[in-house]
Amino acid sequence: MSEQYHVSSSPQIRAKDSTSRIMLYVIIALLPTTFFGIYNFGVRALVLILATIASCVASEWIFDKIVHKDNTIGDLSAVVTGLLLALNLPSTLPIWEAVLGGVFAIVIVKCLFGGLGQNFMNPALGARCFLLIAFAADMTSFIKGTSYDGISEATPLALIRGADGALTDVNVMDMLVGKTPGTIGETSTIAILIGAIILILLGVINLRIPASYIITFAIFMFVFGPSRFDFNYVVAQMCGGGLMLGAFFMATDYVTSPITPRGQMIFGICCGLLTGLFRCFGANAEGVSFAIILSNILVPLIEKKTVPRAFGLVKEKKAKEEK
Repeated sequence: MSEQYHVSSSPQIRAKDSTSRIMLYVIIALLPTTFFGIYNFGVRALVLILATIASCVASEWIFDKIVHKDNTIGDLSAVVTGLLLALNLPSTLPIWEAVLGGVFAIVIVKCLFGGLGQNFMNPALGARCFLLIAFAADMTSFIKGTSYDGISEATPLALIRGADGALTDVNVMDMLVGKTPGTIGETSTIAILIGAIILILLGVINLRIPASYIITFAIFMFVFGPSRFDFNYVVAQMCGGGLMLGAFFMATDYVTSPITPRGQMIFGICCGLLTGLFRCFGANAEGVSFAIILSNILVPLIEKKTVPRAFGLVKEKKAKEEK
């Protein structure tokens, strides 16, 4: 038998899941919260979702044509970006602003940095933050939902903040179900968790980032929130806003999160701390989008500090020092 080992060029380990398959899994996992959002906010939400997805897909197709790149819309990443962006928007947002957000997400945040795999922040969240800055009034105008009379109201987080942490005007069970004002995809914690379970069962994500994110945030709010050491207050904060949607569907983005297990937990902790800081001491009652984006920027540093040492590197270094 030959003593030689014949090894092909890397990668030597291949997975059966392609980019398009993974993106399809994410779309499937987002369906519960998407359907609930459409049920909750009516046809307007459906139109907004379709418009945002269409703008993202069209932007990527046109950009590829202009720069003479192979068409990449088949990997479904633009569809996922459009869907996630729409779920982070209020149903009352003008359609043209949502379309502009889709163009910004794909062209500015994704394609100009080299396309899928090269962007340094989550495109959907980048576009949401852009819209929050450019159209603050429209992005913070919420209704309770057409299924619940479509009344314009403050979000639960805004009510809690206005009452210095008191839950007198907030029903936590309504927040779990989704009978509250908010963006299309953030109101129902139950629908989001169903989608999260689908992602986990399909092997798309693990619990390192979501768990470290949510646990860190819960501890921070338990200790530093206006209603310190109040379990009900912490649960309301966890169910309110985009925390659950962000933790399971955006912080876990393959491209903009660390690849090392320890790095993923550190990344989740950073997201949790920043979200807690923004909600407790910031000017806005939310903070998830900016927390994840700022943590995205820290990813190269986190990976640099958490990459495992090559086998034998420590001993080799000590040997050189002894000489």
